[in-house]
Amino acid sequence: SSPSVDGPGISQITFMSKPTTRTVFTYLAVLCAAGALYGISCAPGTVWQDSGLIQYRVWHGDIQGRLGLALSHPLYYIIAIGAGHIPLGEFGHRVNCLSALFGAVAVANLYLLMRLWLGRAFPAVVAALTLALSHTFWWHASIAETYTLWVALFLGELICLLQYTRTRKAGFLYLLGLLNGMAVAVHMLGSIPLACYMVFIGILLVRKAIGARDAAVVALLWIAGALPYEYLIATSMLNSGDILGTLASAAFGDRWRADVLNTALSWKILKENILLTILNFPTPNILLALGGCYGLYKSAPAAFRNVVLALLVLLLLFASRYTAPDRYAFFIPFYCMVAMLIGLGVQEIVSRVRHRAVSWAIVTMCFLSVGVYAVAPPLARRANVGLGTRQDIPYRNDYEYFLRPWRTGYTGAERFATEALEAVESGAIIRADITTVAPLLYVQEVKGVRPDVRIVSGVASSDGVSPLNKYTMTTLLTQHPIYVVSRMPGYCPDFILADYTLTRAGVLWRVAENNKTAEHGGH
Repeated sequence: SSPSVDGPGISQITFMSKPTTRTVFTYLAVLCAAGALYGISCAPGTVWQDSGLIQYRVWHGDIQGRLGLALSHPLYYIIAIGAGHIPLGEFGHRVNCLSALFGAVAVANLYLLMRLWLGRAFPAVVAALTLALSHTFWWHASIAETYTLWVALFLGELICLLQYTRTRKAGFLYLLGLLNGMAVAVHMLGSIPLACYMVFIGILLVRKAIGARDAAVVALLWIAGALPYEYLIATSMLNSGDILGTLASAAFGDRWRADVLNTALSWKILKENILLTILNFPTPNILLALGGCYGLYKSAPAAFRNVVLALLVLLLLFASRYTAPDRYAFFIPFYCMVAMLIGLGVQEIVSRVRHRAVSWAIVTMCFLSVGVYAVAPPLARRANVGLGTRQDIPYRNDYEYFLRPWRTGYTGAERFATEALEAVESGAIIRADITTVAPLLYVQEVKGVRPDVRIVSGVASSDGVSPLNKYTMTTLLTQHPIYVVSRMPGYCPDFILADYTLTRAGVLWRVAENNKTAEHGGH
């Protein structure tokens, strides 16, 4: 251990410079406990929307995807495709469990980070518990998603940064570069910490704390870590010849530039941000983050503290004005920082009030969030709280689906897809939307149900299927029964809603010509 630093609170303790045997043992215990929680919470098979499309891409070995390079997440898919070949249980469950594994590593990494930083196990355990039981992180550890792997790498980066500022060993900087490169190859969120690290390394160079050789090694290892993403960018440039367009796709995807670059912050968005934060930290422990701000202000090492503060501000600013429909997921890195602040706040409390009752109260408050998530759906339904969701998906109670983070035993997506496929005629066409197309394709291809049915959507379709649009609709309707999943605007094509009649057929809607369509030949 390094010498203790003078001053009250956090700075009175002796900081750790390396893990002890007991710390390693506790790290493994936290890893196993979080793994058990998320393993139990995992959905047993196919799931809705983006997570279902992740399973579908893994099934097809698709590393690039169809929504732009920023949404390719190649390193995640390389790992997931490998895991998908392990012949244990349901394929969809294996992909979901990968998120659980990465989530457990992330929680354990947060424990290790705080243990090394603060020198005490209790604040580190509270910080890890806080993140583990936060709504959005827990939710994404229960379904196929990329964020838990990114968080595990991000927290690994902070461990390396902390250890470098303690020991001045360049090896920690090298590993930091490698991990951040890998994080960028998982998700472009890694570019935000990258900017902070570049400034940090630039300052080290100016102060001659490291040499140009060290900076070059960091850069080369970063390039090695980000290689899967760099490969996609390079091949896209070569195939398209469009350098600027490829770089835009790598930064924003195909159609999210306005969301990423949005600078407007309306009252509606601000209110949503507050509600999302409350949902993730629905206990009095959130107040400990205020004490954590004070602890961060006077904590050491100063260089590490300054990077953490910069990340806290940048990650909050990025997520708070992001306007994509799944914006709640982009708060996950900020929630990691809040969990760190809560750990710092616990350190401030226990260094001043040495009483077991206080410690037990803090731990009990951590688990209070589980009870909140359990009772929230019926209370929200009774109060008729609007969630902003579509609420027309069969076998999905949106209050339970969105307010409870666990997916234990949830088979609604597979039940819907099986029932839809088995109910239609031979050769039928089902026009799905982004929420429902993945379960339909999954049940058809992975489960082998009704391969004669053609599934069409704007993001994925059955192989060899003809495009379904206002120009082909009339001809296709004379040759095939056609169904849609929803008649809600935005989820059902406008030309179908305007020119055709929809009749309920089980979990689907059957499309038929109306008088106007027949008179005008389908146009």
